[in-house]
Formats: sequence, structure tokens, C-alpha cells
Amino acid sequence: MSESECAIAVPSPWPGKGALLGIDYGTVRVGLAVTDPDRIIASPLDTYARRSEPLDGAYFQKVVTDHRVVGLVVGLPLHANGQESVSSAGARTFGKWLTTITGLRTVFWDERYSTWFAEGALLGAKLTHKKRKEKRDRVAAQMILQAYIEAGCPPQGTQTAPPDENPPDSSR
Repeated sequence: MSESECAIAVPSPWPGKGALLGIDYGTVRVGLAVTDPDRIIASPLDTYARRSEPLDGAYFQKVVTDHRVVGLVVGLPLHANGQESVSSAGARTFGKWLTTITGLRTVFWDERYSTWFAEGALLGAKLTHKKRKEKRDRVAAQMILQAYIEAGCPPQGTQTAPPDENPPDSSR
């Protein structure tokens, strides 16, 4: 779905044109992917090894500027049943931090199985274990971001609410 179709289907949380940055969150490494300005295709960008908050902040600000990013899509790790996990809380905290340092809006997108699919794609490319490890996080970020744009760029991202905002109904 093109950006113009996306804008017709649902109001976009970002300007009509401009790249989105997809993020496969990790505590050690962060996979990055970026869309074209029309948000038709996502491409793997980089795997960033986290260092410190000041260095990480400078890195993400540079990526956003260099690629003219207008919005962020952070993969939200969920359990197979759709429930949020401890990792989900970490991804949400990371997304809020990214919003603070870049000034851009962040949405969260279900990333279940993205690393598994990325690994499968890289195995199919007959890459060595070392080469697969190098590329896995950025390919996972590409898959997360591509799924998001193919879903029509929903302005709220994943419909799963953080645990403290929508506690499960224990009466069922």
C-alpha cells in the first residue's frame, strides 16, 4: 500500500512523505531498517552495537538526519499468545527514549517470529554463521518495517496496550 493509500485508509501519524526507521530492539544489538520516502519498501540498514546512552543517542540522531526519517517503528516482542513480556517493557522504554532524543513519534509493531524468519532467509542465502549473525538483526528490522507498511501504516501500530494500561480481565 502506498503512502497515499495509507493516508486514505487511516490518518498517518507522520507527514505524507519521508522515510520510516524500523528498529529490532535488543539490549546488546539493535537492528535497523529504513523505508524509501514513499514508504513502499523497507531495506536493511545497519546492526548497531549499543555502547552508552550518550553515544547511542548521537548515533540515532545521525541516522535520523542522514536518512531524513520522519517516524520510528519499534518491534514489540510479544509472547506467542500475544501477551507482553519483560522484553516488551524494554522495547517500550527504548521507544520512548528514541522519541525523546529524536523528537519523532514512535509506534510499536508486533515482531513475533521476525528473528526466526530473518534467520531462515539468511540460511537460504547460504551465509556462514558469522555472516548470518552480522545481518540477522537488520533483516529482522526490515521484516518488522515491511510488515508495518504492508498493513497500511496503522497510526497506533500494535493494538496491544502496555500491561499497566490494559490489565487482563481475570473474570473469564
